[in-house]
Amino acid sequence: MRFRHYKGGVYELVCEATLESDLSPMIVYRAADGSIWTRPRDVFFQLIEVDGVMVQRFAPIN
Repeated sequence: MRFRHYKGGVYELVCEATLESDLSPMIVYRAADGSIWTRPRDVFFQLIEVDGVMVQRFAPIN
């Protein structure tokens, strides 16, 4: 599944993983340049305020 970051980049969700140290859920995702990134699941899907409007940090692309 692909997502658009609120700043404009497009990323592909690779998988969900578990952080070994505290068992928290993580999202593993790939940028258009092929680099691999990870964020806590709650942060990946959180709403953030941009110019006074609440938006998804990563919004799904249909």
